[in-house]
Amino acid sequence: METKRFVLLDIDYITEGDKAVVRLFGKIKGDEEGKSIIVLDKNFKPYIYVVPRDIETCADDVSELEVESVEWVRKNDNGQDKDFLKVILNHPQDVPKLRDIIRDLESVEDIREHDIPFYRRYLVDKGIFPMSEVEVDGKCLTGNDVKFSCEEDVCIFQMEGEPRPLESEFPELKILSFDIEVRNPKGMPQAEVDEIIMISLSSNQGLEKVISTAKSSLDFVETVKTEARMLERFVEIVKSENPDLLIGYNSDNFDMPYIRDRAAKLGVKLKLGTDGSQLKFMRRGFANAGLVKGRIHVDLYLLMRRYLTLDRYTLERVYRELFGEEKRDIPGDEIFEYWDDGGKKLEMLFNYSLDDAVAVTKIGEKMLPLSLELTRIVGQPFFDIARMTTGQMVEWYLIRKAYEYGDMVPNKPSSSQYSQRRHKKRIAGGYVKDPVKGLHENIVSFDFRSLYPSIIISKNVSPDTFVEECDEDTCHIAPEVGHKFLKEPVGFVPSIIGNILKERVRIKTQMKASENPREKQILDVQQQALKRLANSMYGVYGYSRFRWYRIECADAVTAWGRDFIKKTMKKAEDYGFKAIYADTDGFYATYIEDDD
Repeated sequence: METKRFVLLDIDYITEGDKAVVRLFGKIKGDEEGKSIIVLDKNFKPYIYVVPRDIETCADDVSELEVESVEWVRKNDNGQDKDFLKVILNHPQDVPKLRDIIRDLESVEDIREHDIPFYRRYLVDKGIFPMSEVEVDGKCLTGNDVKFSCEEDVCIFQMEGEPRPLESEFPELKILSFDIEVRNPKGMPQAEVDEIIMISLSSNQGLEKVISTAKSSLDFVETVKTEARMLERFVEIVKSENPDLLIGYNSDNFDMPYIRDRAAKLGVKLKLGTDGSQLKFMRRGFANAGLVKGRIHVDLYLLMRRYLTLDRYTLERVYRELFGEEKRDIPGDEIFEYWDDGGKKLEMLFNYSLDDAVAVTKIGEKMLPLSLELTRIVGQPFFDIARMTTGQMVEWYLIRKAYEYGDMVPNKPSSSQYSQRRHKKRIAGGYVKDPVKGLHENIVSFDFRSLYPSIIISKNVSPDTFVEECDEDTCHIAPEVGHKFLKEPVGFVPSIIGNILKERVRIKTQMKASENPREKQILDVQQQALKRLANSMYGVYGYSRFRWYRIECADAVTAWGRDFIKKTMKKAEDYGFKAIYADTDGFYATYIEDDD
């Protein structure tokens, strides 16, 4: 038996026979450093929970269906211990096939955790985290033992036993950026008629290349005979560079679909995955996302809209914002003219195309670490994290914590529940005092540190602590709105936020003490990720699709926030300060000297 240690990059599952096989994609650490690995686990089974009306009758009824087994379990459900049946199924596709049948049984009151995707369930249950190291025991497979086509230099490893998460530093990842240029004389590029004329590539390992059918004296240009050969070279370079991250800018919406469509028209197979699979597309939110197995495709455009507030999000605008420099720019509707004119204009187009890919690499190196750290905290694949809203990240973080705590995860709202939540009265927000007009001297600022997370912790604001009736001895009662929350025990969400803030304080202390610039940088990214997660937890209480939705929680938090800032402003007046502006978690004031 062998042992392999690797950085987990991605996960999916395939079907062999009638069984699901989990695949863990990664890069090996140690003796075979940097080699791609696909670890197979054939032993994990999908399951759902059933809320029984009568546990024995329910167990008999469910056992008559095509299920693997049924177990009795006891779990905490919104503050109360309850009995559930854990129904283990044969294949992930059995979940949508059987869940409605099970729900409709007379002995069944409800079903739970039926909407957690199989691969995400695996990560949660096994306690392993993408972008972190994992250790496994087992054996390498060769020849007919491998049931899917694969590149020769990829290690296929059959796991025995359980995967072991390891304490690991932030991984050094290989980045390969790409960008395409299209000859589009009639306006918006149309893949049916408009050819790709250049594919530019840049990596954090030093690669800078433009593949094109036009000749050039520039040393970074590689000339090929046809567009089909250009696409083939793109695939070859991706394989030879073997990047962990394949990044573009607006690549989900433009570059990837365009490459797919042109390749299909020209009969080129885009076998970009480490398992030999072709480029695929998956639905994420309201858009399709380009998926490359074993190499994580990231569209930086989506991340920039999340992290930056700008008037527009062109590559040029984002680059200027981050680096204070202008990058080369050629208007999209003029690219075909530069191509057709040749000469110096064509040289300018080559430089512009390469500059795009290099800019994407630089932006990626600067902006990806925060999302990568969130991946290591939330524990879901980076491909998904890069396309999630902050609220979705919070939800998946809580799902993982619920499993660790032995808590039952609430269901997503049904269509009718969602509609009811949407039509509820909107809660009041934070307190805002309009600025006092004029010029002011002796200005001081006051800011509450982590105001809303601190309120959630100190007032124990959580769906499982919310009660209709109790007194001030046993409850915290929110001002203005009157919502009540038990003082004990500590609620599910407050306990989690408390741990996040404690960990952030620990990291910031460690960061101040460190004299190593690289370590300081990594620790700073970690504390920023924790801050973003903690600050987002208040907002999702009032988000209509959130599993732990409770509008009273959101209402109470903002009520306490308004109360705190008003009282603090009043207290400041006792010491000679007059507030001139306030907004949510802080205010500005001037010191008024006593004439006496």
